[in-house]
Amino acid sequence: MKFGLLYELELPRPWTKTKEREIFHEALEQIVLAEEMGFEYVWLVEHHFLTEFAHSCAPDVFLGAVSQRTSKIRLGYGVVVLPVNHPVRVAEQVATLDIMSKGRVEFGTGRSGTPYQLIPFGVDLKDTRAMWEEAVRIIPRMWTEEVFSHKGEYYDIPRREVLPRPVQEPHPPMWVAASQVETFAMAGERGLGALCFTLGAPGNLKQCVDNYRAAIANPTKLVGSKPNNNIAGFTVAYCDENNRRGREMCLDAGMWYLGTARSRYDKEWAGVDLDSLPADYRFHNPYAGGSPHLKLAEKQGPPPEEMLDNGSFCGGDPDACIRTAEMYEAAGLDQFIGLFQAGRIPHQDIMSSLRLFGKHVIPHFQAKERRAARALR
Repeated sequence: MKFGLLYELELPRPWTKTKEREIFHEALEQIVLAEEMGFEYVWLVEHHFLTEFAHSCAPDVFLGAVSQRTSKIRLGYGVVVLPVNHPVRVAEQVATLDIMSKGRVEFGTGRSGTPYQLIPFGVDLKDTRAMWEEAVRIIPRMWTEEVFSHKGEYYDIPRREVLPRPVQEPHPPMWVAASQVETFAMAGERGLGALCFTLGAPGNLKQCVDNYRAAIANPTKLVGSKPNNNIAGFTVAYCDENNRRGREMCLDAGMWYLGTARSRYDKEWAGVDLDSLPADYRFHNPYAGGSPHLKLAEKQGPPPEEMLDNGSFCGGDPDACIRTAEMYEAAGLDQFIGLFQAGRIPHQDIMSSLRLFGKHVIPHFQAKERRAARALR
């Protein structure tokens, strides 16, 4: 199993005048250290208007800075919100980053789970799935066809050479954000890697993983030139030499994350006409019986300690973090993504956590992989 980081650039109040700019530079420092400690991926979200929860709205700019401070860690868009970005511009930006990083880009895609981020861009919820589908199919063509043209439902692009071309051939690995069982199957059918950015016990992912593996074994609706058979899942993570302190720090950050998500979803979905809501968005709407972590009638959710014990959060000493990561491995995930820059955890504590995770947790899995490889000889 591989290990990665997820960044939303969280910024809980109260703020100082300089705090927002500080977290960007702190995150750069954390990622440089993470590469040294053996993390192989870093993922940057694209979110808009989500005060406190996510100040990462331009992942291509941030990842460009990361590309010049690192040499090995892979740079993931987690994800590009395709309905609010023209596919030609996406193709140009991703290819440019692939050049600047010497071929380290992972191209994650999505469509956003709420109207709050879409409406200011003039996007209707009912169109997002079709817009995503059209864009995700034509972008890899722009990278592989010498002269590209397309006339579709949402995009009418005359014959053009779309430049530059990415370093990776035929193109960077492609992913899609997946939270529903049906989306995992859809990802597999299209040969896309699945990015599971929904908090929950890893043991609950079995049906999602099974659906994905069955579909990607025969990707009947293949997007791009090559399947990317990978599932990655994230959780809030914090590693400490003291198990009790590690659990407390992780739990505080994780509960801040969930609490902020719940209050944000209250705001984002209030007043939405359920009769006009597309069926595939009901999962994301707590008023319509959506994701169990966000249901308004269940704001208390499971006991916080249980969320640590069942792997919903990954916190404690290195041994505890290994046990949690092994839950994700047992669930069939190929990559464990830790949200270390979460809630109010101070920068220096994040740095310490990354060092411990890289010193103890990652080597444990690398040793397992070596033993498995030797057994196959």
